[in-house]
Amino acid sequence: MSNVKELLKEKLTTENYNRLKALDNPKLHEFITDAIELTAASSVSVFTDSEEDRKYIRELAVKNGEEIPLDITGHTCHFDGYNDQARDKARTKYLLPAGSDLGESLNSVERRAGIEEVRSFLKDSMVGREMLVCFFCLGPLDSDFSIPCVQITDSPYVAHSETILYRPGYEQFKKIGSSPHFFRFLHSEGELENFVSKNIDKRRVYIDLEEDMVYSVNTQYGGNTIGLKKLALRLAIQKASREGWLAEHMFVLGAHGPGGRVTYFTGAFPSACGKTSTSMLPGQTIVGDDIAYFRKNDGQIRAVNVEKGIFGIIRDVNPQDDPIIYEALTSPYEVIFSNILIDDAKKPYWLGMGSELPAEGTNHSGKWHKGKKDSNGNEITASHKNARYCLNIPDLSNRDPMLDDPAGVPVGGIVYGGRDSDTWVPVEQAYSWDEGILIKGACLESETTAATLGKEGVRTFNLMSNLDFLSIPLGKYIQNNLDFAEGVDNPPLIFSVNYFLKNEKGKYLNGMADKLVWILWAELRVNGEAAAIETPTGMIPVYEDLQKLFKDHLGKDYTKSDYELQFTIRIPENLAKLDRVEKIYREKVSDTPKILYATFAKVRDRLNSAGEKHGVNISPFDLAG
Repeated sequence: MSNVKELLKEKLTTENYNRLKALDNPKLHEFITDAIELTAASSVSVFTDSEEDRKYIRELAVKNGEEIPLDITGHTCHFDGYNDQARDKARTKYLLPAGSDLGESLNSVERRAGIEEVRSFLKDSMVGREMLVCFFCLGPLDSDFSIPCVQITDSPYVAHSETILYRPGYEQFKKIGSSPHFFRFLHSEGELENFVSKNIDKRRVYIDLEEDMVYSVNTQYGGNTIGLKKLALRLAIQKASREGWLAEHMFVLGAHGPGGRVTYFTGAFPSACGKTSTSMLPGQTIVGDDIAYFRKNDGQIRAVNVEKGIFGIIRDVNPQDDPIIYEALTSPYEVIFSNILIDDAKKPYWLGMGSELPAEGTNHSGKWHKGKKDSNGNEITASHKNARYCLNIPDLSNRDPMLDDPAGVPVGGIVYGGRDSDTWVPVEQAYSWDEGILIKGACLESETTAATLGKEGVRTFNLMSNLDFLSIPLGKYIQNNLDFAEGVDNPPLIFSVNYFLKNEKGKYLNGMADKLVWILWAELRVNGEAAAIETPTGMIPVYEDLQKLFKDHLGKDYTKSDYELQFTIRIPENLAKLDRVEKIYREKVSDTPKILYATFAKVRDRLNSAGEKHGVNISPFDLAG
């Protein structure tokens, strides 16, 4: 490599060079210099935390054609390529040294070969373009949770998205001095055609765990390019494992109990299982909707939202079901829509928004009309099913005042939820931390829907809703969670929830709004203000407590019949679940902690004993007696 200082002086304007010089970090300078040489960028812009710099990025995204201004001030729309609208799981791989192994569940490629391949795609990728060097911070600023990050990209859309989603990091880099401990992301959208990435066959997202670095090329979709999101989560999980904390795919919610009390919950849910709607429960406050870091401080577990914004699925966001999000999306805040439909007046539309969609307009396929089909004869919907919005949490009316607290929030409860038609009851508390991790988190499954895969009810295993993002062996990840309660005076209570329980005719037993009651009951349990009934799998509410919560918070009469149907313990289904999940661990996870099998056996014995005494379907009233 050429002399770092000389090359930077040659490629950067005086202003940009001085901005880098103010960050006295040799590793950072070498990273940027290598990126300049590799991509052959025609110019380089280095961004500080100033509003002026943020404005430059916003305007560049429009000038370059990556974003289109919409009818409301502050709103823009971005389109990804027709075949670049989701995370590319097949081409997202860990770079591992020869002989290393994370287990068969995790996608990897030999490190040297992978780096050579992805760098060959990045070579000269920024000829004629401006390289954007941006600094961000994962977690609150000036905190034990803070992880400084540098993102290099040629996409102003990616940079703009990150200015909304993440806290600024230029000043944070000044404070870390020459420390080598920061995350690095290098992205190029590659050759463009009609403003979108052209060479999708050469799309790669490679994660170098040894170097805390991510390469991304020939893609624009946020999940493949916004480095600080799920790509950084993979780096953070390994860092957390080394250092004794946790990085989780969880929301952080402030649940408001009696007398103005706020109890903080975190929760992990696979896709389409109610994660975002739980984080946005009416009357409660949101800290974060997606990723949380956990640390221990003075005998207490505390958590932060890694982000300050939301990159959410917009489908079915409407004023009835999501009034707070809908209000933000229709107000003059800074919002990026992606892959929705816009009409000639630059008004945005999306599936399930609660109003009629126009018969024609512009979407990710170009000019669109109702009934338009793609080259394979598939109908192109007005808005993509994975269309997104990107907004600031501080712009939401239900934002929690602890969002940016450097100490994080004290965690009172942890919730695991999945799409489950016939097994888990609507809410249940685990007997202990270990049983919560193993029977609730490590057993997490979600059923597919007919709308997504064409076959309904196929159960997919998703360990703590983090399976796609793990960068350490599964058994090690479970053990880290088990060990995390050591030295904690009162570990958070762990709950399971299930919003999708059905009767034998396939009808849902829960209403959409009922989830508020399940969380508020959990809040009471954390604070010792609600009774519970012991079951073979955990502790469930007594009827009278739920009856009061439904009346007070939903204005709804909750009948004993509803309660009995919802909280019946289904012995065969619970046993089958244990068998399914245990088979996965025995066949695919060689380092499974032995305590998992012992705990499964203990719960299995409790289920069999209860079944012998009460029958295969046990009424909660029988257990209460």
